[in-house]
Amino acid sequence: MKTKLGLLYGGKSAEHQVSLQTALAVIRALDLEKFEIHPIYINTEGKWIKGPQLSEPVENVKALEFSEGNQLSPLSLAPALFQADKQETLDVIFPLLHGPNGEDGTVQGLLELLNLPYVGNGVLASAAGMDKVMMKNVFAQAGLAQVNYVAFIKSEWEKAKAEAYSKVEMELGYPCFVKPANLGSSVGISKCTNRAELEAAFAEAFQFDRKVIIEEGVVAREIEVAVLGNDEPECSVAGEIVPKKDFYDYKAKYESGDTALIIPADITDEEYAQLNEMAVKAFKALDCSGLVRADFFLTKDGKALINEVNTMPGFTPFSMFPLLWKHTGVEYPQLIERLVSLAKERHAEKQQIKFTF
Repeated sequence: MKTKLGLLYGGKSAEHQVSLQTALAVIRALDLEKFEIHPIYINTEGKWIKGPQLSEPVENVKALEFSEGNQLSPLSLAPALFQADKQETLDVIFPLLHGPNGEDGTVQGLLELLNLPYVGNGVLASAAGMDKVMMKNVFAQAGLAQVNYVAFIKSEWEKAKAEAYSKVEMELGYPCFVKPANLGSSVGISKCTNRAELEAAFAEAFQFDRKVIIEEGVVAREIEVAVLGNDEPECSVAGEIVPKKDFYDYKAKYESGDTALIIPADITDEEYAQLNEMAVKAFKALDCSGLVRADFFLTKDGKALINEVNTMPGFTPFSMFPLLWKHTGVEYPQLIERLVSLAKERHAEKQQIKFTF
C-alpha cells in the first residue's frame, strides 16, 4: 500500500518562496512507487488551494502555485483539505512551511485538533523554536552556552529609541546582529558596526516582526549539526558554513550559493562530541521531534556556543540538513521516508494516552 502523503507548502510569510523551493525538492525526491503525493498550496494571501494528486515530478515551482479555482472555503477546510482524491483520509501530512503561520506551531495545532499524523515538531517545540527570544531563554534554563543578547518589542522601541540603542551598545557592543525574533532563513537580519547601522537595522527588522533580538557578535566558525529522531535523537556529521560575505544571509542560502559548505567540518573528535551533546540537549529541552538543525559558533579555543535551532530546515539544493545526512550515509529519499516513519511513530504513541471525562 502506498502512503498517502499530503504536502503543505507556500504560506503567508516572507519565506513563501523558500517553502516552494523546499516542496519542489521533496516532490522530486519522493518515490512514486511508495507514495501518493497530494499537494496543498497556501498562497501569499493565505488562501488554501488543494491541487490534484501528482503522478509525476513537477518541473518548477510555478507548477505548484495553483489557481484559486480549487480554493477551499473555510467551512470545507477541515474535511476537504486532508482527504485524498478517493475521499480517503491522508496517512501523513508533511508541512513544508517556513516562518510565521506554518513553522511556529499554528499549523501543527490544527493538525493536532484534526488528529492527523504530521512530519516534524509539535506545537510547543515549533512555537518556541520560531521565537528566538523564547528559544534562547529555554537554552539558558537548560544551561547551554550561548552569546549575550537583548530583545525589544516594537512599541517599546518606538517610545524610547535612543535608550534601546544605548542598551545594545552598553550590554553587547559592536559588532552585533539585529534579527526579527520570529523569522528564519536569514530574512531581515543585519550586521551592525556603528550607531547608524544599528538604527537602520532596527527599522529593517521591525518590518518583519513586532519583536527583535540583538545578539553579540563573536569571532567564530559557523558549525551546524542535523538531528533526527523522536525520544532517542541521532546526530549527523558536522558541517561548516564559510560565507564569502560578512554572514550567511538569505541570498547566500537560497539564490547565489555564494558560500562554501564544508562537510564534514574540520573539527576534532572532542569538538564534535561537544556539539553532539549540545545538539541533543537542545532538542530535548524544546521537546522536539522528527528533525532539527542545530547551529553553533565554535571559537578558536574550541568553545561551542549554540546559536539557534531550526525546527523546519529547508530541503533546497543549497540546504545543509539533507547534505549533512547524505554525508552521514542517509540519502535524501531515505531521509524523507525516515521522517514519515517518525511522524507515524509519534502519532501512534499519542493515541495511547488515556483521557478521563
